[in-house]
Amino acid sequence: MQLLVFVLVYPFLWLISILPYRLFYGFSDFLYFLIYRVIGYRKTVVRNNLKLVFPEKSEKEIKTIEKNFYKHMCDLFLETIKTMQLSKAEVKKRYHIINIDTLKEIEKKKSILIACSHYANWEWNVSINNYVNSKGYAVYQKVSNRYFDNLVKRLRAKWNTTLINQKETMVAVVRNHKNNVRAIYGIVNDQSPQAHLAQYWTEFMGVKVPIFTGVENLARKLDLAVVFLKVSKVKRGYYQAEFIPITLSGESTKKNEITDQFLRLTEQQIRERPEHYLWTHRRWKHRDKVPEKFL
Repeated sequence: MQLLVFVLVYPFLWLISILPYRLFYGFSDFLYFLIYRVIGYRKTVVRNNLKLVFPEKSEKEIKTIEKNFYKHMCDLFLETIKTMQLSKAEVKKRYHIINIDTLKEIEKKKSILIACSHYANWEWNVSINNYVNSKGYAVYQKVSNRYFDNLVKRLRAKWNTTLINQKETMVAVVRNHKNNVRAIYGIVNDQSPQAHLAQYWTEFMGVKVPIFTGVENLARKLDLAVVFLKVSKVKRGYYQAEFIPITLSGESTKKNEITDQFLRLTEQQIRERPEHYLWTHRRWKHRDKVPEKFL
C-alpha cells in the first residue's frame, strides 16, 4: 500500500518541481485558496495559537497574520518539493548566508550544534553544508511511509548532508566526539516534548510550556559550540540566513542558559515577522499541565 501511494503521488510532485517559477508560485496561490478558503486546514489551531501568544493584537491584526501565514506555508510546502530540481547554484542564490565566516571560524576549533526553529524555510538549511569543511548532519523526523522517507532523505542529503533521525542523534554525536570527528549538526529545536517526559518548563511567547533541552545537554556534556540560525524571508522564494553564536563552550554555561537564549532569539524572530512561523503545530498544547515545581 505504501508503494502504491508513492507511485501515484510522486509523478505529481515531480511535475510541480519542474514548473517555471511564475507558474510554480501561481500554483501556490491556488493551493492557498484551497487550503485556507475551502478546506480551512487547522484554521482553528492557528487562530487560537495567535490569540494566545498575541493577546494585545486586534482581531483584524490576528486575521492578517493568519492569512499571510497560510500563503507562506503553501510557498514553503512547494519549495520543499522544488528541492527535487534545485541546483547548488540556484539554492545559493535563493538562500543567502550573510556571515558564513562566523561558522567557518568556529568549526576550526570544535563541533557545532546549529539550533533553529520552524521559521521561514528550514528545509533549505541543509544547503549550509555547501560552505563548510566539517561533516554535516541534519536531524529529522522519520516519515511513516518508507518510500517517502527515502525521498525526504534524498532531498535533504543532496548537498552531502547526512540525515539522522531524532532517536539516533545522541549516539551519533557521542560517537563522533569519541572518534575526534569534527562535525556540524542542524537541529530544529522548538518542538513540544511530551509533558510527562519534560525536564524543563518555562515561558515561550509568554506561555509556560515544556521545552526540549537536548541541544543544551549535548553541548554541556561534550563542550560543543551552539549557534542559533536566524533565517528571514526577504521576498517570495528568497531567504537570508545569519549565524548568531550562543556559546563557544557548552561546558562553561549554566543549566538552562543555552535553552533560554535559544528561546529568546526565537521569540525575537517570531515577533519581527510572525507570519513566517509554523502556527499549525500545537506548540502550546501542554500549557495546562505545568508541574507544581515549575509554577
